[in-house]
Amino acid sequence: MRTEIPAVPVNDSAPGDGLVKVGVVLFGVGAVATLVTVAPLFLGTEPFPTVAYTVSMLMGVGFAVAAAGVLRSIAAQRRQAREGAAAAVQAR
Repeated sequence: MRTEIPAVPVNDSAPGDGLVKVGVVLFGVGAVATLVTVAPLFLGTEPFPTVAYTVSMLMGVGFAVAAAGVLRSIAAQRRQAREGAAAAVQAR
């Protein structure tokens, strides 16, 4: 069995993949911040400052960024399918 390494690296990333990755990271940071800001309610300690609650808003921002990445990926796939269909019609 032969294994070949391509001369040019293959770019498997689709449009929007970067946005999805950034959105997942932002969502994770926001989720952790939300858990941290809710903990004092159960532990009976002093609440955190407003900045901690602001950081927990990153959960929604991350979700929106990831959704934008998914929509961008969908648009690119639809565009590619349309171009493929047009090329098939012209080939006839």
